Amino acid sequence: MTDIAASSFVRQELVPERPAPVKAVGLIDFVRKRLLNSPTNILLTILGLLLLWYTVIPALRFLLVDAVWTGSDRNACLADSADHSVGACWPYIQAKLTQFVYGFYPEAERWRANLTFVLGAALLLPLLIPRLPAKGVNSGLFFLAYPVVAFFLLRGGGIKGFGVSWAAGVLQSFDGSLVNAGQALVDLSKTSASSPLLWFLGKIVMLIGTAVDWLIFPLIWLREHIQGSGQPVWVDLLITAVIVLLILFFLGRGGRIGARNMIGGLVTFAAIAVVIKAMGLDHGGLPLVDTRQWGGLLVTLVIAVTGIVASMPIGIALAFGRRSTIPLIRIFSIAFIEFWRGVPLITVLFFATYMLPLFLPGNFTVDGLVRALIGVAVFAGAYQAEVIRGGLAAVPRGQTEAASALGLSWRKTTSLIVLPQALRHVIPALVNSFISLFKDTSLVSIVALFDLLGSLNASFADPTWSTPTTAFTGFAFAGIVYFAFCFGMSRYSLFVEHRLNAHRSN
Repeated sequence: MTDIAASSFVRQELVPERPAPVKAVGLIDFVRKRLLNSPTNILLTILGLLLLWYTVIPALRFLLVDAVWTGSDRNACLADSADHSVGACWPYIQAKLTQFVYGFYPEAERWRANLTFVLGAALLLPLLIPRLPAKGVNSGLFFLAYPVVAFFLLRGGGIKGFGVSWAAGVLQSFDGSLVNAGQALVDLSKTSASSPLLWFLGKIVMLIGTAVDWLIFPLIWLREHIQGSGQPVWVDLLITAVIVLLILFFLGRGGRIGARNMIGGLVTFAAIAVVIKAMGLDHGGLPLVDTRQWGGLLVTLVIAVTGIVASMPIGIALAFGRRSTIPLIRIFSIAFIEFWRGVPLITVLFFATYMLPLFLPGNFTVDGLVRALIGVAVFAGAYQAEVIRGGLAAVPRGQTEAASALGLSWRKTTSLIVLPQALRHVIPALVNSFISLFKDTSLVSIVALFDLLGSLNASFADPTWSTPTTAFTGFAFAGIVYFAFCFGMSRYSLFVEHRLNAHRSN
């Protein structure tokens, strides 16, 4: 019976081979197999061709075929007759190109903006190429040193005008202040019900204040002794270097790590001294250029790069704060994120530009561009926090449990295991936020900051280039610039995704 059942259900001969699939080779086969292989695809192909015919073809005719390429004024971009159509007026772009890039930045000082662009590209490109070495040093130069150098290059001025005596002011603010505070507590204990506790706290504060005074007294004496040399910049730099090097040494707990930190600090301060001397920051520095004269692509890149770089640490801190088990930190992070996500960016810019100065003391002012930068960074940081929180939620809980089993601290677990995986998961969302932020920089033109679109609108008032096609040409040029930057970020994000194999499931 078993043999009969087996012979009924088991095939006795081999299945015949299927014919090899026909590969679509050439344009005709591609059209037949991919575009015209079903009624639905035929309809979509026809609609796509009509869309190209009525949009792309006229745009190419306007930008290339019927465009005017040479000329010195508006007459070159005017139609000769009613039947002759004139396309884009590219001589207008050539004449206003410097305004689109630098705004109203003084022509004699534009080499500083060019140098800033070159330094930024020279430091950014090695970071984007994975095979190049020394990523740590390069990151430190780009994220820490470059913003300071770029600020003094673009704005000008010296350290003395920027508030060089801050180190002495900070030191002198500690001189005797803790001792006086402790004495006040001791005096208060004479008339208070809790006099023993206040007396004890006052004596502790006085003891700590005396120790601090003995530590900073030599530094204050050094500055006052060398004050007559006419170089307070170097004195303040020396005081700052001594303080920072001591902090680095004690944070390294002495020994090899502390010595390594001090060597790194010495190299850093030596580089700062070289930059100060090369740029003349101790003697007035470069000619001062107010930020109201900045404009064009320069302002767009400054706002976009600052917003992107500054929003990442803000977003990471808020994302971890929202997942924190400490109620105060979690509530603050949630309130911060929901508040900034609940208001539009234009409201943030208006508040930072026009209302924030009303809440500041009369003798304290903040530059308008700096206020816009802070508003954009905080606004973008709230959005980045939710993106990064989604990546943190995608990391399996077993990763942190395995790290705890190995004895890793929270800091090492977060920086080496959790955060890299979380960022890998949200690369598309992060880059999408960066692209959106880059395009949203055009909103600063509403608060009197002349970015690329602001400079473009300002150029329309020039009667020399007033033609029917001037506005279309200008907006087409701005669109090409925005598309180039955004498309570059998009393609690089795809490269990073493929390199990290982020599309594969764990």
